[in-house]
Amino acid sequence: MARFLIVEARFYDHLNDMLITGARGALEAAGHDVEILTVPGALEVPGAIAMAADSDLYDGFVAVGVVIRGETYHFEIVAGESARGIMALTMDGIAIGNGILTTENEAQAIYRADPAQANKGAGAAEAAMALLALREKFA
Repeated sequence: MARFLIVEARFYDHLNDMLITGARGALEAAGHDVEILTVPGALEVPGAIAMAADSDLYDGFVAVGVVIRGETYHFEIVAGESARGIMALTMDGIAIGNGILTTENEAQAIYRADPAQANKGAGAAEAAMALLALREKFA
């Protein structure tokens, strides 16, 4: 049994609730302990994961949140930089599943977040578990 931290960028409550339901369900079904940490937005997720990873309290992480394209360039910055930060941490050996959705509109986000549809929260949790297994294999 491992300990996972779901780090959520709490902006769209109803979408995050679905992502968390999917992620938590997959992790608990595999027998893992789960905690949730909330940060203001997607840009804060990598920093929060880095701090939590330094604590040695968790074996893996699931990042969840939703970034929906708006009328400004802000979407590209948030989507790209949050993904870059998560990827950099993953390259350092931290087991992270990236479930931060980057969509054109809310309908796309609902489809991807909903556990009864694409269930990307569970997919991110499965990715985190797979990376943890690889890290343990190569340790």
